Amino acid sequence: MASCYTVSTDNDPNGPTLTPSPWTMRSGRVAMRPETAARLGRPAGSEDQKLLASKTGGRPHFLEEDTWRVLRILSEFVEGFEALAGVGPAVAVFGSARTQPGSPAYELSREIGAGLAKAGFAVITGGGPGAMEAANRGAQEAGGLSIGCNIELPHEQHLNPYVDLSVQFHYFFARKTMFVKYADAFVILPGGFGTLDELFESLTLIQTGRIRNFPVVLIGHAYWDGLLAWMRDVQLPAGAVAQADIDLLRVTDDPVEAVRIILEYAKANGIEG
Repeated sequence: MASCYTVSTDNDPNGPTLTPSPWTMRSGRVAMRPETAARLGRPAGSEDQKLLASKTGGRPHFLEEDTWRVLRILSEFVEGFEALAGVGPAVAVFGSARTQPGSPAYELSREIGAGLAKAGFAVITGGGPGAMEAANRGAQEAGGLSIGCNIELPHEQHLNPYVDLSVQFHYFFARKTMFVKYADAFVILPGGFGTLDELFESLTLIQTGRIRNFPVVLIGHAYWDGLLAWMRDVQLPAGAVAQADIDLLRVTDDPVEAVRIILEYAKANGIEG
């Protein structure tokens, strides 16, 4: 940020004069008074000075600033769009990272991943263990494209070995954008808060017309019927949702039926695998 001046030429025999402007702190399109800049912790000095200043020892402070985070967020979108733009028809599969290999839920997710791959869909998951690993594994074993949009977490999350194409994220919102943008349907297996977050994110975007009405398929009546009953018995009478909102969800125990629901939607909307 550098000082700026006001130019005056009114009948001055000596030519234009420069007087300091009260807006002496400027950064791009942002200008502020010196006292405001100090209050907001914006030190004086030009941007060139700060850029070229030598830093010694420790982590550079600019890496912790919001402006730098904006650039990192932008890079996540750019790299994600570039990596996934050519994947073709795809389905996002969500489920618990805590699902154990060999368990019925794991094998069910694996079967769904294989069925989607055989139907011509790429399979996109969060890239982690559990149900995500199973879906990636099934897709890879069936010869399909297995994609993982992984995120850095303090526990549980590591990239599973069945991912063919991985995109790493720092930010949940950037990662969730990739699921919504590049998936033609969501398959939701039993899971925890993260799985519910993806479920209700998709429902909210469909309900509000932000995205097209694509299939959201819940796997497992025993796991999900209680949630749907609460929606019908509590939310619907309260006027918080409409029956059409609840009807956005399809529930099945059959992996073949789950794939069929998605294939019917794809054919009806000209989506070819």
